[in-house]
Amino acid sequence: MSTQTSELLAAAAPRTVDVVRGVSDDQLDLPTPCSDYLVRDLLNHLFQVVVNFQDLAEKRQVEWAEKPDHLGDGWRDRFEVEVGRLVTAWSDPSTLEGVSPGMGMPQPVIGGMALLDLTVHGWDLAVATGQPYDPAPEAVAELHALVERLGPTARKMGVFADPLPTPTPDLPPDLTHLLTQTGRTPTWPQTP
Repeated sequence: MSTQTSELLAAAAPRTVDVVRGVSDDQLDLPTPCSDYLVRDLLNHLFQVVVNFQDLAEKRQVEWAEKPDHLGDGWRDRFEVEVGRLVTAWSDPSTLEGVSPGMGMPQPVIGGMALLDLTVHGWDLAVATGQPYDPAPEAVAELHALVERLGPTARKMGVFADPLPTPTPDLPPDLTHLLTQTGRTPTWPQTP
């Protein structure tokens, strides 16, 4: 990534935090563009990503198998705090050195994956709950190369669906491309 990971995370973070804060309790059982996740499931997944990628910045092992419920009292405030910790964790340039012992990939890729989840899942949650979402343009632009690099493996593992070429006049072309390359339908919930 040509821009420091922490700068991109700092640009993306408040936009996703605003969406998370805007999710009401009565929306937790709504479907999302991630077909395996309801809103509550996606929030818990994103929470786990934010927490685990703090440890990955420090080159520590993380646990993905456990699926804790993060949506107890004060979860919106806790999410904002954890996102702040994520940005701080990636602010030391040494976090981008070497290979992640926990993931077996170069550290800059790991930082990019945190940015990708924060950005794309921000969109997922926004459209699922009827909120506006304007991702950080600099983050979206930087994520294209990462998605291209990770795409084939991510599709084999079921992390991304197949790319969907969907013209979407209501969204910026960069965002549309990012969403379709991760297998999302930018016109969700409508069928393309």
